[in-house]
Amino acid sequence: MSPARMFGPLTGLLLAQGSALTANRILLVTLPWLVLTSTGSPTQTGLIATCQVVPFVIVQALSGPLLDRVSARHVSAAGDFVSAIAVAALAMSGTPPLWLVAAIAMVVGAADGPANAAKAVLVPAATRAAGQPLERGTGITTAVERAATAAGPALGGLLIATQGVHGALRLAAVLFALASLTGLGITAHRRRQIADGGYVKQLREGAAFLHSDTSLRAIVAMIVASNFIDQAFLTVLLPVWARDHGLGAELVGLAISAFATASVGTALLAAWIGNKLPRRHTYLIGFTISGVSRLVVLACGAPAPVVLAVFAVAGLGSGLVNPIISALTYERVPVALHGRVNTLITAWAWSGIPFGGLAGAAMLSAAGLTTSLWCCSFAYLVAVLRPGWRVQWHRPPDRSRAAPAPLETASV
Repeated sequence: MSPARMFGPLTGLLLAQGSALTANRILLVTLPWLVLTSTGSPTQTGLIATCQVVPFVIVQALSGPLLDRVSARHVSAAGDFVSAIAVAALAMSGTPPLWLVAAIAMVVGAADGPANAAKAVLVPAATRAAGQPLERGTGITTAVERAATAAGPALGGLLIATQGVHGALRLAAVLFALASLTGLGITAHRRRQIADGGYVKQLREGAAFLHSDTSLRAIVAMIVASNFIDQAFLTVLLPVWARDHGLGAELVGLAISAFATASVGTALLAAWIGNKLPRRHTYLIGFTISGVSRLVVLACGAPAPVVLAVFAVAGLGSGLVNPIISALTYERVPVALHGRVNTLITAWAWSGIPFGGLAGAAMLSAAGLTTSLWCCSFAYLVAVLRPGWRVQWHRPPDRSRAAPAPLETASV
């Protein structure tokens, strides 16, 4: 199959995803910097991040039935359009008051929740339309996400340094608008089934299916725990380690960029051969390398070059395993429930992130840096190993063309 025919159905989705994610990563740097430079308050700076994350989690969790009822590409385009208007308004506001920045952050978070979920539920349809294995679609989208994670913050910092905060905000607004336009051009469509009952009943059906599937529950628990530990590590423990070793913020940025950049390569590798890899062993090896190694190398007091090298190797493991987990999740959920179940999974995944930094600070005060790093390493290892035996890693029967079984008799 020619490359154009292979990836044509994915083009619109990848462009929309890449543009929206890059805009979000720019805001990850720009909004806190805007508040910090205008108020000088670290507390108010942290408040802005919470204002964006909390609506993202809540609205994403509640938007599942909407995605199962209407066109996902329209939800994606509408959410990105709202974000573009909100960020453009902030860019034209001069020196905005704190309440306006908080309101804009809440609007962007609330709009990005359904838009992000809509792009996720379109991945199986776009991959199937391209005639490719599901791991190929999840691998490519993972590569796009990691590339945006590596490039977005660096681009935001560069624009702030050269054109000021408002220049970075203008670019974020343009990227959101581009994501909205390209989202409308997504040609892949997924079949939807009109479910009986009201909105609340459909939300409960999605929650019931997620609760009934032991494998999905194990995966979700692992994601919640690992994201919680990662947030404590990246926002508190890593910066404190760098400061205590006489290093600056540049090491933190380089380490995160090395991790994200390396993961792009193995995500593309997973897109090419992921369907041929043994899932259980790839998961155990990849996640052990990507999560635990970063904590252990700091706990051992390694020099900066070794830390950067280990972060790069950890990125290789992360890029390899995430497409496999995404493919497994898509396979285990009936198409008619993709919106409801996947939004709940994402909401759960983000649920601990607002509290990870607080937990890291509390642990640091109580036990010190080295002990905190070793405790997080052990907790991360336990969280990763548990799904290795509880998850049914084999591919279940194809649910993409069949109507879902009644939830009370759904196969686990």
